[in-house]
Amino acid sequence: MPKGSKELTEARKEEIINACEKLYETMSFKDITIKEIGKATSFTRTSVYNYFQTKEEIFLAILQREYEKWVDELSLIEAEHDALSINEFADKIAKSLEHRKLLLKLMTMNNYDMEENSRLENLAEFKMAYGKSLDALDRCLAKFTSFTETKRKEILYAFLPFVYGIYPYAEVTKKQQIAMKNSNVPFIYHSIYELTYNCIKNLMKGKSE
Repeated sequence: MPKGSKELTEARKEEIINACEKLYETMSFKDITIKEIGKATSFTRTSVYNYFQTKEEIFLAILQREYEKWVDELSLIEAEHDALSINEFADKIAKSLEHRKLLLKLMTMNNYDMEENSRLENLAEFKMAYGKSLDALDRCLAKFTSFTETKRKEILYAFLPFVYGIYPYAEVTKKQQIAMKNSNVPFIYHSIYELTYNCIKNLMKGKSE
């Protein structure tokens, strides 16, 4: 790591992360390289390696940031409401994810590669952000339902694996639609909001105590 203030280090890491995120809007994960990311920053490609050893570490940092944003939104739901019905709770959680498309895309399509090709310290920092999302969801369930801790854990560990599969259902490409049509598989579009709302509502149905 080069010498410099903590503020400068964080600013440069943020610039790298932002550059990678911007590239990901138009390029695939496999086509993005450290070289391409370096071109999109104000410093050299070799300087990128002072902050991240692999492109997967940069993507993992993007995913961590997305988790942190989601945690902030979940915490706001908890703070702003005294009570929520099951339908209202499902609505709030669904809305918290419908504009987190980048979070859903990364966790669905590239999570394994990011974790496998990142240093342990980077992965541990990311897991802390992931853990905070679990805590934030659990706090919301504890506040807005009368579920026991066991029931809350049941919901969490059914919902979170489901979240990893939302993106492919909500973001179907034209090519995929044509392939489904040619295979006589009916295509019914469901939005991120619809998928999340229905999942939460069904998981919570009949579980109030």
